[in-house]
Amino acid sequence: MANVNIQELLESGVHFGHLTRKWDPNMAPYIYTERNGVHIIDLYKTAAKIEESATALQKIANSGRKILFVATKKQAKDIVAEKAAAVNMPYITERWPGGMLTNFVTIRKAVKKMAQIDRMKQDGSFNALSKREKLQINRQREKLEKNLGSISDMTRLPGALFVVDIKKEHIAIAEAQKLNIPIFAMVDTNSDPRQVDFVIPSNDDASKSIEKVLFHVTGAISEGLSNRKAEKESKDKAKEAKAVAPKKEEAKTEVKETKEVAAPKKEEAKTEVAETVEATTEEKK
Repeated sequence: MANVNIQELLESGVHFGHLTRKWDPNMAPYIYTERNGVHIIDLYKTAAKIEESATALQKIANSGRKILFVATKKQAKDIVAEKAAAVNMPYITERWPGGMLTNFVTIRKAVKKMAQIDRMKQDGSFNALSKREKLQINRQREKLEKNLGSISDMTRLPGALFVVDIKKEHIAIAEAQKLNIPIFAMVDTNSDPRQVDFVIPSNDDASKSIEKVLFHVTGAISEGLSNRKAEKESKDKAKEAKAVAPKKEEAKTEVKETKEVAAPKKEEAKTEVAETVEATTEEKK
């Protein structure tokens, strides 16, 4: 995992906080100074927190659990969708569906409904419907795809939540807290960091800032997934080697048994030859 470059964070505007009159006092430990009525975030602390979060996320990815990315604000949604999809992680960038975590069974039913509609189109039963029914089902499918298509592969509750702007995504935060799901988040100076398990003090309004933080985060997740894949391949090879070993032993045993059976037969053949030679010699005499 690459170290976080302070200069890159500075160039991406990660250090810009909110207006001083909008600040949350609990963010004081992460604020470096105030300039022109705007709080400036301490980038050294940001870098340390990014590395801490990246290490934790790498372990979660390595364990095989999913990390759900949540960002519905305009300047973050496209970036989050792109970065999360690149590491094959679920994400919510449209409206947060209430009960997404606390009522996960119902959400899964809606996802299964999408799969059911797709099966209807494949097996031809969709064509037997009336024009009006087809239109209704297509609209339903589009709506489900827009809101839940990105979590279709998430078959169980996520191992962690990564949020951009905890004020805007307060419902998601509340649900994750209720279920004790670890929360990672970009937290600006106007938010309360106590709601989050892994705080990344940073500008959550600028697209460049969001992209830079996510670059490090998804990079760590990708590394965790690669390690998991390598470990799995290593275990599979070990299993294959163990499976081959008994076969080799069996082959050796068979060869040994064959030799043991063949040896007495050879001795018997030698004895018969010797007896035949003796008998022939006596006859000549």
